[in-house]
Amino acid sequence: MAGRGDIGAQTAAGITVRIQLDDFDIAAEIAALTESRADIGAVVSFSGLCRDEGGRLASLELEHYPGMAQRAIRDIAEKAVERFSLTGITAIHRFGRIAPGANIVLVVAAAAHRQAAFDGAAYLMDFLKTDAPFWKKEHMVDGDAGEWVAARDADDRAKGRWKEPE
Repeated sequence: MAGRGDIGAQTAAGITVRIQLDDFDIAAEIAALTESRADIGAVVSFSGLCRDEGGRLASLELEHYPGMAQRAIRDIAEKAVERFSLTGITAIHRFGRIAPGANIVLVVAAAAHRQAAFDGAAYLMDFLKTDAPFWKKEHMVDGDAGEWVAARDADDRAKGRWKEPE
């Protein structure tokens, strides 16, 4: 389901990556990944929503570097498929101004077994938070343009759990 402002979908070897302006339909994305597939025994999805920051946030502005963001997410998705023997993965990230309560990101991982699907989805999400070139700016209810949101140490620590043994 390509949305208005879609930066392009890449579908190969069960991998779909989209960066788009418009919202997405979670159920439709899961259905698209699993349609006519008898080899899938588990599907794990994660959807990230825009928080209102205690009623202070009017919207979150997301910017990205077209092409580069798509490639970065695709590279991470390919590693997830290989590492966890996934049978498919979908990653959708929105850009533009997003209102509180609206979808920002969707990760859907499919595998023969549940643990692989859980791990694949968590792996992709942890790397999306740290390695995908997106920038976030808060727009506050009081009219303040807010700040560009800095990366969080907690996100780096979460990504660290996936380090390959040496």
